[in-house]
Amino acid sequence: MKIAFLTPEYPHVKTGSSGGIGTSIKNLAIGLLEQGCSVLVLVYGQKEDAIFDDNGIIIHQIKNVKFKGISWLLTRKKIQTIINQLYSIKEIDLVEAPDWTGITSFIQPKKCPIVIRLHGSDTYFCHLDNRSVKWINKFHERRALYKANYLLSVSQFTADLTNEVFGFNNKFSIIPNSIDVNYFKPNKGEFKYTILYFGSLIRKKGLLELPLIFNEVIQSNPMAKLILVGKDVPDIISGTSSTWQIMKSKFSEEALQNVTYLGSVPYAEIQNLIKQATVCVFPSFAEALPVSWLEAMAMQKALVASNVGWATEIIDNGLEGFLVHPTHHKEYAEKINELLNNPELQKRFGINARKKIEEKFSTEVVAKKSLSFYKSIIN
Repeated sequence: MKIAFLTPEYPHVKTGSSGGIGTSIKNLAIGLLEQGCSVLVLVYGQKEDAIFDDNGIIIHQIKNVKFKGISWLLTRKKIQTIINQLYSIKEIDLVEAPDWTGITSFIQPKKCPIVIRLHGSDTYFCHLDNRSVKWINKFHERRALYKANYLLSVSQFTADLTNEVFGFNNKFSIIPNSIDVNYFKPNKGEFKYTILYFGSLIRKKGLLELPLIFNEVIQSNPMAKLILVGKDVPDIISGTSSTWQIMKSKFSEEALQNVTYLGSVPYAEIQNLIKQATVCVFPSFAEALPVSWLEAMAMQKALVASNVGWATEIIDNGLEGFLVHPTHHKEYAEKINELLNNPELQKRFGINARKKIEEKFSTEVVAKKSLSFYKSIIN
């Protein structure tokens, strides 16, 4: 089969920075290549129009059309023309796009099927974050879902909440994000009292709760170290330009001495940082199905994560990690300390986590499931 992905981001030096959507698409693309598929990725919002080969994945960079007032419409029509051309010469069988800001709302190819996979729309995340959504984003996201030929979601929670916020009753096939288990492998080293968070420093991921949690940790475990890795994002609610600066003010003086913020690091270095962690923490309020959790679990790390929505579709509480609400600071800290002080529990959770990833979230498993879905809609 010949699969195309339409996306605003893709993890490659030529296409710029990328978040979870881009990483999940690349992981799936690699898995589909191994299943004998042809994979093409259309990346819009680029500085130029160009085509290049990324280890067998063909990348089309698409420059947005700029025309005052109707740039969004002209860009969508440009993408539609590209899709029609590729489909007419049999270079693609279908196009999959994410729900984020509804890029396909006014893209209606002549024959090529459009699949929307929920990774979490702006409307979805604003709802989880208790913020108002831009009407234009909600309009496009609603229309894109309504016009799509087929619907997927990375988690049942995301599917159910998406139906709720848009007033739909759509049926979604559930296929999760994936991780390359051959790339993210367990390490044999032992590291003590090191807590790692990696991901954007942003309110919706619970980063304003983490200082209060770590303050509790340090009271019982003064040897504990907190390592933070990720882009410092402006805080949309307070208007502050740096979430890290807000966080610093929330740490106790004692706790702050044991905190290291490394900023953004290249994706290739994330694996080494996970290796050095005793426990990985993810106190998020808003996710769909986070790849970062899968990466840590694949490397056999014990997690203390949020217990919101999607979390139980990844982790069984007390089996692969602990799930605690981010605002329950003392309880969250107690679970972190329980793991820091118990190497046998760390090991047991880690082994269980790796097994879960291999069985449910590996690129091979998810690619096969996705390919089966694609074949069902084409045939």
